Amino acid sequence: MEPEEHARLEKLDTIVRSDELRAKINPIVDRVCAALSQKPEALMTWESVPLGVFGQALPQEIRSGWIFVLRGGADTGAERHPNSHQRMMTVDGSGDMKTESKKGELRIKKDEKGIDWQSNVLVSEPSAPLERRWISIPPNVWHQPVVGPDVDWVVISFHTVPADELIEEKMDESGAGTKRKKYVEGIKK
Repeated sequence: MEPEEHARLEKLDTIVRSDELRAKINPIVDRVCAALSQKPEALMTWESVPLGVFGQALPQEIRSGWIFVLRGGADTGAERHPNSHQRMMTVDGSGDMKTESKKGELRIKKDEKGIDWQSNVLVSEPSAPLERRWISIPPNVWHQPVVGPDVDWVVISFHTVPADELIEEKMDESGAGTKRKKYVEGIKK
């Protein structure tokens, strides 16, 4: 990780781990968890977080914040954001945010779509190193969360575009390319 990006994640980490912010986002986490429990067909639920909740301390390129809850055992499939750099931290639980490997990185066997995946197991343990709690995903990098079967995975995610402009591209299961949508509904089936 580049030193500048590491410093940016450290700044976000300080903000997110503060008692003041936790008091503000815990009700949002509770709402998103409740929404998932009320929708057994959903793979995940989410809610955007108004930037004012974070105060004035956010890095200037951050334009939206989100809470996501991914159901234990769910497979949401590979996705990428062509218009945003994503930075994500585990709040509760753990999961593997697999990312498309880059030249020179340790690679996992290619999948049926031809993507080499790199494993990035993220944990919620506060004493874990920054790189075990946070991930930085540049625009257009395929990523896929893999959640263990026993516990839901709660994450906070920051993007470089406003919430109403965030685009998600998913691989079309038919192999005909990608499908594009915006994160507005708050539920993924």
